[in-house]
Amino acid sequence: MRKFLFLLCVIAFCLPACAQQNDTQNQPDPAERNKMLYSLGFLLGDNLKRQLILDNDDDYKAVSQGMRDSLLNKPAQTDLETYKPQIIAKYQEDAQKISQKREEKQQEFLEDFSKEKGVKVLDNGAMIKLSKKGKGAAPSASSKVTVHYEGKLIDGTKFDSSYDRGETFTTALTAVIPCWTKALQQMHTGAKATVVCPANTAYGNRPAGIIPPNSALVFEVELLRID
Repeated sequence: MRKFLFLLCVIAFCLPACAQQNDTQNQPDPAERNKMLYSLGFLLGDNLKRQLILDNDDDYKAVSQGMRDSLLNKPAQTDLETYKPQIIAKYQEDAQKISQKREEKQQEFLEDFSKEKGVKVLDNGAMIKLSKKGKGAAPSASSKVTVHYEGKLIDGTKFDSSYDRGETFTTALTAVIPCWTKALQQMHTGAKATVVCPANTAYGNRPAGIIPPNSALVFEVELLRID
């Protein structure tokens, strides 16, 4: 429910705030402004799609028309108070279905990965598959390490990358998710590996940025040195 309210807040408050900011700044190139607003609309749609089940073109048209009428300050074509309970009920029902479907896909992904050649399943359920063994020392649970990494959801959505930032990441293994604490102890300096983290070894039921609650995560990790 919090995510649904957050989406409504974005529509209700962020767009007026952006308009006020633009009043006090130089207006951007019209073509760039259109691209920016299109991107905003796409992200709002993507957020909505992740939280509600819209089954057909009529569903999309109805939602789009409602948003368009609101943004253009047109009167609502329905009694909004009448439909608020149905909106809440739909969100709750769809959230449960989406969560169940995601859980099923994750379990399938985890089972398939665990069967791949070279995969080691650790005692906390995390999994690691080395693509390069490395030749240096291996860290302990209390070590501080420097790595390069890229993190994705199981559908391939990238949520973080030290490579993209162009800088390495240094951390104590006591300060990272349990999956990393266990997995990096299986690596020697210079090693590269795919590390798969079941949700309970990552962020559990806590959302983290674009990572939904109860998400399994996939990392490509390169252990550069033990500090």
